[in-house]
Amino acid sequence: MIYLASASPRRHELLCQAGIPHQVLEVPSPPGEDEPRFAGETPQAYVLRTAREKALRALHWLGQRVESADAVWPRSDNPAPLRPILTADTTVILGDDVLGKPQDTVDAADMLRQLSGRVHHVQTAVVLTVPVENSAFRFHEDVSDTEVVFKTLTEQEIDSYCASGEPMGKAGAYGIQGRAATFVARISGSYTGVVGLPLFETARLLQKGGVSPL
Repeated sequence: MIYLASASPRRHELLCQAGIPHQVLEVPSPPGEDEPRFAGETPQAYVLRTAREKALRALHWLGQRVESADAVWPRSDNPAPLRPILTADTTVILGDDVLGKPQDTVDAADMLRQLSGRVHHVQTAVVLTVPVENSAFRFHEDVSDTEVVFKTLTEQEIDSYCASGEPMGKAGAYGIQGRAATFVARISGSYTGVVGLPLFETARLLQKGGVSPL
């Protein structure tokens, strides 16, 4: 049994699909939808850092001492037993730009226009935090990189998709597992990584961390 420290129902569903026993750990998110990107930080470094930050928040939530834990992070009133913790973060990359979650439908429409008819990448970082001796932890991590090609979208398609509400809460303002599947001409890489949790890399991390995925 592992913890999935994520509020994403898609990640929960993917672990269920793979038959990986887990319990969702509901750790409160910090204010704001997206972590700021540091100056000069590459997209891969950014998505890996944000996945690590989620792991640290989960440990802090469970009552563990974490050197870089921010004082504003809350702790659970009833900490759960310590188990391996799985965290992940997904980002959409267009050129060197990171497209986070849209703030509103206008922002979502702008992101979709940027992606229209172009190639972008979806990177999902996965971090497995495993308790070891002497109250220490070992962090295993991996990053999935998938190339996605969008067809050229019409304004009607963009408006209709934004009106559905589906872009909200999704990096790059789309979900490949939903209506936006009709926008995707082809992908090269991990489909589940685009959904939000690359199962191949996840299973490999679990094996590396001594946690059997099945």
